[in-house]
Amino acid sequence: MTWSELEEALVVCRLCPRLVEWRERVAREKRASFRDQEYWGRPVPGFGDRDARLLVVGLAPAAHGANRTGRMFTGDRSGDWLFRALYRAGFANQPVSVARDDGLELRDCYVTAVVKCAPPGNRPTARELDTCRRWLDTELDLLTRVRVVVALGGVAFDRLLRLRRWEVPSPRPRFGHGREVILPGGPTVLASYHPSQQNTFTGRLTEGMLDSIFERARRLLQA
Repeated sequence: MTWSELEEALVVCRLCPRLVEWRERVAREKRASFRDQEYWGRPVPGFGDRDARLLVVGLAPAAHGANRTGRMFTGDRSGDWLFRALYRAGFANQPVSVARDDGLELRDCYVTAVVKCAPPGNRPTARELDTCRRWLDTELDLLTRVRVVVALGGVAFDRLLRLRRWEVPSPRPRFGHGREVILPGGPTVLASYHPSQQNTFTGRLTEGMLDSIFERARRLLQA
């Protein structure tokens, strides 16, 4: 696939009935604070620099974030944290991401997720994760220069190591914030807690902790 072919096929995907029903119901019913906005309500493509050496992989679009705006990590609190960190590390031209036309540009960085549709309760099933794997695989086929992958959360970390496109150390590494896994013949994977409100409100993830992940990514790219 080309990039345009990938996006055209992705945004009309209806392979997971539960996710299709949920994303479209959320887009119809809306949150009261966004009632005057038109929701995207479709699978959300990744975005960023297509020659990127850094890939950031999250879990899935937020129901009233990317499922509303049509851009990954855009319009929600998780995205606020992520793009501030990318900006501080020099991977973004601005620290905010509120809409597809807000002027945000990623530099040497591409952002996506292991599931492209908003799941109920932010919890995709194992079958949905397996079904959606084709899209991440295709993105990786096209992102030929990736050297470092930041996995936001345990599910993204686990799914990256299950792609069967790289040799994975045995036993399979366990998720942990700051865990670093070198994949022979592939990129280095850095694990981070996901910048969800569950983690940021409780202090499990601080901005300093997230900054340290992208500072490490920058050092690896400079090596």
